[in-house]
Amino acid sequence: MPDKAIKSLNMLLVEEQTLLRRTVSLTARSLGMGTIHEAASMETAERLLRERSFHGAVISIDCGTIPGCEYNLTLLDRVRHGMYASDSTIPIAVMAEHATAELLQDLRERNVNRVILKPFRAKVLLDAFASFEQAPKA
Repeated sequence: MPDKAIKSLNMLLVEEQTLLRRTVSLTARSLGMGTIHEAASMETAERLLRERSFHGAVISIDCGTIPGCEYNLTLLDRVRHGMYASDSTIPIAVMAEHATAELLQDLRERNVNRVILKPFRAKVLLDAFASFEQAPKA
């Protein structure tokens, strides 16, 4: 059972699929894991990141329908370069359809804490958010 310290965590979930976002957000709330702010797009995520500080984030890096794009690391790079209200060292997990050795190297260089390959169960995201409480503080 989560402890009281976790309840104050603000976390960000960037994922296009509404059902997945809602399931994870509502389950986390019912388990007392803190608040998961949902973003369906990069634009929404950027607005949220400018407005408030987060303790961690799970970000989908798939490009969707953008031609010629395999992964979109823009949001991740901007967080790591301190362009938002959150500390640039917050724990970040990414979601992707598949992972190549090149992608894994790119993510390692960006200090990504966890890579979650799709498809997965919502519990995997809940575990990722729960791990943010144990992440070393900057």
